[in-house]
Amino acid sequence: MTDSNRKPPEGSQLPPKPRPQQRDDDDLPRRSPWGPILLIGVVLTLLLFVNWRPSFFGSSGSEVDYNFFWKQLDADNIAELTLTGPQVTGKWKKVPKVPASQKKLTETFNLRLPDPARDDQKLADLLRERDIKVKAEDSAPALFGQLITGTLLLLGMLAVFFFIMRRSIDPAGTAFIGNFGRAGAKRFKQSDQRTTFADVAAMEQAKLELTEIVDFLKSPEKFHKLGAQIPKGVLLMGSPGTGKTLLARATAGEAGVPFFSMNGSEFIQMFVGVGASRVRDLFQQAKENSPCIIFIDEIDAVGRVRGAGLGGGHDEREQTLNQILSEMDGFQATESVIVLAATNRPDVLDPALLRPGRFDRHITIDRPTKEGRHQILKVHVRKVPLAKDVDLANVAAATIGFSGAELKNLVNEAALHAVRSERSEVTSEDFDVSHDRVLMGAKREEILTEHERTMTAYHEAGHALISWHLPDVDPVHKVTIIPRGRALGVTQLLPEEDRYHYGEKRMHSQMAMIMGGRAAEKLIFDEYSAGAEDDLKKATSLARRMVAHWGMSELIGPVAFRQGEEHPFLGKEIHEAREFSEETAHTIDQEVQRFLNDAATKASKLLSENREQLDAISKALLKTESIDHADMVKLLGEPVPRTSRSVSA
Repeated sequence: MTDSNRKPPEGSQLPPKPRPQQRDDDDLPRRSPWGPILLIGVVLTLLLFVNWRPSFFGSSGSEVDYNFFWKQLDADNIAELTLTGPQVTGKWKKVPKVPASQKKLTETFNLRLPDPARDDQKLADLLRERDIKVKAEDSAPALFGQLITGTLLLLGMLAVFFFIMRRSIDPAGTAFIGNFGRAGAKRFKQSDQRTTFADVAAMEQAKLELTEIVDFLKSPEKFHKLGAQIPKGVLLMGSPGTGKTLLARATAGEAGVPFFSMNGSEFIQMFVGVGASRVRDLFQQAKENSPCIIFIDEIDAVGRVRGAGLGGGHDEREQTLNQILSEMDGFQATESVIVLAATNRPDVLDPALLRPGRFDRHITIDRPTKEGRHQILKVHVRKVPLAKDVDLANVAAATIGFSGAELKNLVNEAALHAVRSERSEVTSEDFDVSHDRVLMGAKREEILTEHERTMTAYHEAGHALISWHLPDVDPVHKVTIIPRGRALGVTQLLPEEDRYHYGEKRMHSQMAMIMGGRAAEKLIFDEYSAGAEDDLKKATSLARRMVAHWGMSELIGPVAFRQGEEHPFLGKEIHEAREFSEETAHTIDQEVQRFLNDAATKASKLLSENREQLDAISKALLKTESIDHADMVKLLGEPVPRTSRSVSA
């Protein structure tokens, strides 16, 4: 912590800025949610009072009917009358007597004249003959009353409009009246549940990078003394579910500083300028509570490339991005505010956002390794009772490519299956079922004909048999013809190790394995089925990348051609001309077709040579619907040894 008596370091032009006293969220004034409701209630009450005031002041007399009124008029028992439109208020000379079954009358009475009686000349003559005092009042309110009524009605309509629009435009309730431009960021205080690096399994390199940020937030004077400037912004990049948000909260927990969290989409609203106002408010709150961390999740929602798209970019989004760039440039050397941002699309971010001085440090968070998956599983099973037959190391080895979120889902699905099976512990069988559910989807209740089941069995047997005989393909883990997800059958291959590089031979073998199901259908039934649609998509995509992206075609050569890359903006796709000629495109298509035809030929040849094994796998699938690696060994013997890497002579 800084000392107020400490001298500034030599060579620094600005003295250390005194840290303002941190305010707790509980000390801030809170708006009552009943304010708009009470305002609307008061306005409606005044409207009722102004419009129906005659009924308020003239409701003390007894209600009588028109015939009874005429009888008393003939008897000369009426002292005076007050006419207010069709409403008549009067006073008796002597209160008439009524039967005991009726309610006694009071000294005054009220009645409403029917329409024909309002202009009855006989009634007027009789009133004059009886010398009855008659007063007439205007039923319409005065001009001042009309103004009051109209004003109150307008205020009531505006209050209702604002109350409804506030909820419809921004459900968080921060986009209207006084809070129109407030950021509405979630603030996690030190008193909240604290997350530290101990709660984040694996990601050791990322935690090492962020340790320096933590040291700066704890003791910034140590860095200022040597003239070092900590990065203003840190960008966390990685696939969805790899733990970027968790890592940001752990960084704030380690440093013990306030943590402001906001999603990139929360800056954007229907009114231009609101996003920029929210950015200013967020950074102002951060400076008042420094040292602290600002975390912007999914920053690609607001930080995409400016000026792209048809007709230019979105004004609101670009103004918001410009404000973020301006605020990050506005930090002083003594302001201990770190901006953390997370995205899984770093390729679409604006270059001005990524340059040094804004997001200086880029940290890539990869999917966990085998050891990392083992550590993550240990974290997620802390509250899960495990049976003795559960080996988390084996589970980690069988979940290659899983992210942290997918591993959490795997443990949860295993626990749910144990509950459905009425077990008190989660067993290895539960993890196997959960693994199949996550990878292949839930079982479907499909009623297939015998011919469809047989065709599906041979299709999956074709995939499995080719994988069994090709050393460059991952070994078979399970084959099933139970409909799962959107597939009628699944052949599941399980890698023996994490792979980061794939050779040309392995890809050609992979294409042959993908074509195996289609080749088996042609070999057995002499026709192709529509069930190979997904196989053709995967094989074609792989072949096109080999030819046009990775330079694996001798005819095309070591050249990369952009073809159908996904861009976030339609306009960017339009104005970028294709970088190769029609003749080259035709050559690429021919090479893709050659790769696929060679793979299909290789698959057909291998299946023809091992027809008996193909029939054996199909019969086993038709009998049991699902077989695993051990069943395959009993049917076919040991598979061809796998090759971990290709070594050229």
